[in-house]
Amino acid sequence: MHPEMLTPYEKGNRNQTTLWTDCIAFYEELARRFPQVLRFEQIGVSDGGIPIHHGVVSADGVFDRDAIKRAGRTVFFNNNGIHPGEPEGIDACMAMVRDLCFQPERLAALGDTVLLFVPVYNVDGCLNRGNTSRVNQDGPEQFGFRGNSRHLDLNRDFIKCDSLNAQVFNKLVTSWDPDVMVDTHTSNGADYTYTMTLIHTQADKLGGGLGSFLRNTMLPHIYADMEQRGWPTCPYVNPMTDIPDDGLVEFLEVPRFSTGFTALHHIIGFMPETHMLKPFADRYDSMRALVESVMAFTVANGAHIKQLRAAARAEGRTRAEWPVMWQLDESNTSTFRFKGYAAKRHASVIGNYTRLSYDRSQPWERDITYYNSFPVSASVRAPKMYVVPQQWREVIERLQWNGVQMTRVEQATVVDAQYYHIASVTSRPTAYEGHMFHDDVQVEARHGAFQLAVGDYLVPLDQDNARYAVETLEPLGHDSFFRWGFFNSVLEKKEAFSDYVFEDLALEMLESEPELKTRFEAWKQANPELLGNQDAVLTFIFHHGKRHAEPEWRRYPVLSVF
Repeated sequence: MHPEMLTPYEKGNRNQTTLWTDCIAFYEELARRFPQVLRFEQIGVSDGGIPIHHGVVSADGVFDRDAIKRAGRTVFFNNNGIHPGEPEGIDACMAMVRDLCFQPERLAALGDTVLLFVPVYNVDGCLNRGNTSRVNQDGPEQFGFRGNSRHLDLNRDFIKCDSLNAQVFNKLVTSWDPDVMVDTHTSNGADYTYTMTLIHTQADKLGGGLGSFLRNTMLPHIYADMEQRGWPTCPYVNPMTDIPDDGLVEFLEVPRFSTGFTALHHIIGFMPETHMLKPFADRYDSMRALVESVMAFTVANGAHIKQLRAAARAEGRTRAEWPVMWQLDESNTSTFRFKGYAAKRHASVIGNYTRLSYDRSQPWERDITYYNSFPVSASVRAPKMYVVPQQWREVIERLQWNGVQMTRVEQATVVDAQYYHIASVTSRPTAYEGHMFHDDVQVEARHGAFQLAVGDYLVPLDQDNARYAVETLEPLGHDSFFRWGFFNSVLEKKEAFSDYVFEDLALEMLESEPELKTRFEAWKQANPELLGNQDAVLTFIFHHGKRHAEPEWRRYPVLSVF
């Protein structure tokens, strides 16, 4: 702890977190005192109109992003306060940056690596303070709220970008292109001995040399280093059943989450999750240890990480096939030496059921099953390019925010292309982060000739940001734009019929369209209970006949050109 410029956490009783106003004032004062070490600036505003800031720490006083990128310097990114009720990262980052400013030996240890940080990401939630929203958490005395001013969980928003915060984040990651990210959190869930648990970019999904390096080199080093620092760390406690005894499942962090989003840019991401039931002071100390451990590894291995990232991008330019979904393989497991507490089940005094509790007087240590294999479950043939019609501007904006290279059609032309017919969609019955997310999507690949309009967008895959384009534009992708509802209007048929008029037309269609008649006979065999329902019968004929077909209905608008 440096005697000058103590943080609010250090001044208090080790169970308090900083106010947003004090946090920003702290960094502004540091930047004023140390202009050759720290640059601290506003980079946007939240949905609630609150400034969002970022800081850059550089050992040689070079802060210009373009100069740093031209020199090929490593960039380590620390994001804090996405869930302000989980604030230890906010406080730990303040002390870490302060010590880099005041202690020359710490600063020199950065070498050519640049520290990029966001002090508080969910600024709206940070200002919404209380002490009751985190039901299971031990301290601090007051803290922020998980949702932002639009009641969004920002760690579900990185792909869909409903919030201004996410738009800022997308642009920040694109412009700085960090090599490694740590996004700080606190966990809910089972009880166990560890203060620190760790989510990381899932190595199979990250793929290639980068994924192997993460799994075989980087993670073992971090776990060993955290042990030496006095904070034994385990994988994020995501039990296979309801208790850790039965094994842990590695977290498949799809792109709605920060580490899944950064994987689309070939960035190694970590989401440290301190344990909610441990004292805030312990959570703070372990969080600072984790961030500094990952940063030190990044400094020492930055050149190699950058090479692996470049190789991943180069491979993406020429891939014949792209994976878009991954699924747990329960038959391919490893083990992890876990330190837990005895799980007990006994009668509830509230209701007629059995409740779970953990007995801290009965700790145990043994090898448990670790389910950490996620092979590809769906892949697509790589097109030469996608075509995104210009009217889908929300999608085009997000591609632009993420640096996806696009050109515009300069002259109306006809192309032969593959398109998807949306065969079926199963959506969540209630809103999920402001959208009716499509959990199950079934598509049929079809081909046709299409007229491209002047101004439509061509998205070639011979580019560094091919992975982002593929996983967002392919409907089957875990967090594709289609799943999040950006193309929902194509699921709606625009014209309808009056039954007394269409009854005669339907008979004509059955007589003149043999394919329709065959499909209708099969439908009748499969649905005899619906034959007495005039609307069901006529709707089937209306939807499947050619005479009144609407080509745009259930046709996914993004085309693939091979």
